[in-house]
Amino acid sequence: MENRHDPVAILQKLLSFNTTNPPGNERECIMYIEDLLRSHGIESNLLALDANRPNLIATIRGTGQAPPLLLYGHVDVVPTEGQSWKLPPFSGDIYDGYVWGRGALDMKGGIAMLLSAFLEAKSREHELPRDVVLTIVSDEEAGGRFGSKFLVEHHAERFSGIRHAIGEFGGFSFYVGKQKFYPIMVAEKRLCWLKTTIKGSGGHGSQAKAKSAVAMLGDIIQRLRPLRFPAHITPAVRTMIEAMANAMPQTQKRLFRQLLHPGWTSAILKLLGDKGTTLAPLFYNTANITVIQGGLAVNAIPEQIELKIDGRLLPGFEPADLMKELNKAIGYELEYEVLLHDPFPDAVDMELFPKLAEILREQDPQGVPIPFVLTGSTDSRFFAGLGIQTYGFLPMNLSKSFAFTEFIHAANERIPIQALQSGAQAISRLLFR
Repeated sequence: MENRHDPVAILQKLLSFNTTNPPGNERECIMYIEDLLRSHGIESNLLALDANRPNLIATIRGTGQAPPLLLYGHVDVVPTEGQSWKLPPFSGDIYDGYVWGRGALDMKGGIAMLLSAFLEAKSREHELPRDVVLTIVSDEEAGGRFGSKFLVEHHAERFSGIRHAIGEFGGFSFYVGKQKFYPIMVAEKRLCWLKTTIKGSGGHGSQAKAKSAVAMLGDIIQRLRPLRFPAHITPAVRTMIEAMANAMPQTQKRLFRQLLHPGWTSAILKLLGDKGTTLAPLFYNTANITVIQGGLAVNAIPEQIELKIDGRLLPGFEPADLMKELNKAIGYELEYEVLLHDPFPDAVDMELFPKLAEILREQDPQGVPIPFVLTGSTDSRFFAGLGIQTYGFLPMNLSKSFAFTEFIHAANERIPIQALQSGAQAISRLLFR
């Protein structure tokens, strides 16, 4: 008989729905989840800004001995166009011990874990010490307007009394040297998308213009690579680096602790090589030029070029701080327009962290759980506005050879079957603690 709590079978079905965003078209996938829950006696509510892009909320009532908990995640995925896949990206095929498909890691694999644990909770609801609210959303990959942002702005009452949530991005294992760590996300950098215009001298394409907008653009690109921004040691990153250092041999311990001295941060990151490159965004506000628009004719030097910049702010910083750092790095003043910035509280609630760390240590005594600051952004920024602390906790015990982050949004995205199953078990343990 089929085990309908099995996260592998659930994930294979989820992956079969093409929920590429844009345009999203998440409805069929959400309806499958609604039917799955109903078959286990769980009723859901669908709430939508766009009927083809609904969001689902379902609740299991516990005994009230523990505070309620929110489980949430998104079913939309990024495009696959232009990528070379070994297996079809919407097949959900099993090969070589992995489930393959777009979204296997981000984040239909996580949805499968959450659903498996949620269904297990329903089967033992008389033992459940807390209410559990499951929320499956659309549109995370393109800003959340139809998903979490809509729910928080128009249906906040659905989350009344909830202080803690489980979502992406964390719980996966990674190594520094021989030491294995499990980062649990407790904070994240904030989006700060900017637009600016470079203005210079124009003219005929046959002439050399030293102060043209194109020449200025080249100068800006050189000055922003590598970034010349100042290092900042935020409280959450300090806690993370200290936890990592405490688990390391003495020599590495001293080296890692030097990261917490801004005057040494850049040099130590260089010494750490690839690991330093991965850790670097935790210490800096970052800005990458991602869109360049200018020029109308091949034989005419444009007088202006418009730039769009993907900026990411450390907790505690505002768009004005990034603008100031940008202008200092490039050496002159540009004016910026903020395209997108979702402010949210910077306070970090660590209350649930010890319990999550305990569960990870039970499953893998060799791993060291650490708090983690995500350099990207998730829907947690919206729920933070309701006073809900999200913990990135989708546990995956991964081999050292599996480069987890290299497969997110990339070709041949896949998740180990063993990691998927153990992750669902870990979340289920949490619900009953």
